Amino acid sequence: MTGTLHDDVVPLRRAVKVWFLISLQTFGGPAGQIAVMQRHLVDDRRWIGQKRFLHALNYCMLLPGPEAQQLAIYIGWLLNGLRGGLIAGTLFVIPGVVALLGLSIVYVAFGDTTVVTGIFAGLAPAVVAIVAQAVWRVGNRALTDRVLLGPAVAAFVALAAFAVPFPVVILVAGGIGWALRRRAARTGDGPAAPDDGPPPLISDDALHQDRPSKRRASTILGAGLVVWFLPIAAVAALTGGNSVYTQQGLFFSGTAVVTFGGAYAVLAFVAQRAVEHYGWLSAGDMVRGLALAESTPGPLIMVVQFVAFLGAYHDPGPLNPWTAGVVASLLTTWVTFVPCFLFILLGAPYVERLRGNQSLSAALTGITAAVVGVIAQLGLYFAVHALFERTRTVTGGPLHLQLPDFASVRPIPVVIAVIAAALIFRWKWPVLRVLGVSALLGLIAGLTGLPGV
Repeated sequence: MTGTLHDDVVPLRRAVKVWFLISLQTFGGPAGQIAVMQRHLVDDRRWIGQKRFLHALNYCMLLPGPEAQQLAIYIGWLLNGLRGGLIAGTLFVIPGVVALLGLSIVYVAFGDTTVVTGIFAGLAPAVVAIVAQAVWRVGNRALTDRVLLGPAVAAFVALAAFAVPFPVVILVAGGIGWALRRRAARTGDGPAAPDDGPPPLISDDALHQDRPSKRRASTILGAGLVVWFLPIAAVAALTGGNSVYTQQGLFFSGTAVVTFGGAYAVLAFVAQRAVEHYGWLSAGDMVRGLALAESTPGPLIMVVQFVAFLGAYHDPGPLNPWTAGVVASLLTTWVTFVPCFLFILLGAPYVERLRGNQSLSAALTGITAAVVGVIAQLGLYFAVHALFERTRTVTGGPLHLQLPDFASVRPIPVVIAVIAAALIFRWKWPVLRVLGVSALLGLIAGLTGLPGV
């Protein structure tokens, strides 16, 4: 079938409601966000099968930018065509944009507040439990053979202990999957494909497709580039090429195409340039901005919105500082996320055509196994920073391991994390309810002055 603008596999109004519900639960970085989509789209509603979900995820993992938002665009496109992808990707980031913009204003106006600090102190450890659930669920589906534990464990160790670049991990995992298939062809003994779980209510053949063509690609590329860079050209014409708005638009457009491996891989570069080169904010501001971004819905790369707000607020040019902060924040959000739509809408039809390729499927089986290790490593990173005040780095040769300082454990977040884990694993509570309870516990702890919040 050839896709059109109005190919709706599920009613668009219903899909919009589900994507909006998902957008309110996108806490916990990519691991938590992928887990939310897994729960809503694969496990509960069964709109898409596990293998198709992982096939889309594997492609998104290879792209620069926030893979979870790109996965939302991809699945939105499969379910409702072009408008479905645009709606899913836009809704995915709106709550985070609104929340972080509000928190940026509060941060500049009032600094840290007991209420906000307490709420975040409850949300962060709850996210640790949510990520643990993601590892468990994806692992159960992806690691269908003991041999696939190898890529998963190797990916975890490579990222956590040796700081191997993310693209290298994914490429090696794909090579391992391909090699295992070659061995299976000779011996007849190879890893099974990932379990598809319960059959989806919508068949693969019914999902949206577009016929790849040069005309389609050139149309999307041309329109996408205009939409991407037109706001930068406008601010450059109105404020000058050296204004903070033009600098931020160009700088964050550049970072949007080099963020391979997720936000953590590029944030060190962003922090160095924003703090030391441009002077948009201080190192302490950057750390607190990262904490805010980790505790709000949406991709972690949203922290660039906070960076832009403070940079423009401190150097507003002809604008009021508050207006400047809002304008810079929205411009940076635009140039950061528009490329994600471009990557998916350009590449998805070609990726769909490759679903039947046996060599590619074998490589993606290895990548899928590695994804389990990647999510586990992200969970470890988040747990270390949410449950401990300080960390220490162990280095030596290729070793680069970040460990918690166990003397700095934060007892209240640990207790909240245990409660959240019990609610999720033992009593099967929905994520929103768990987050609500955790936020309330953190607020109570903050208001009563308990230590370790």
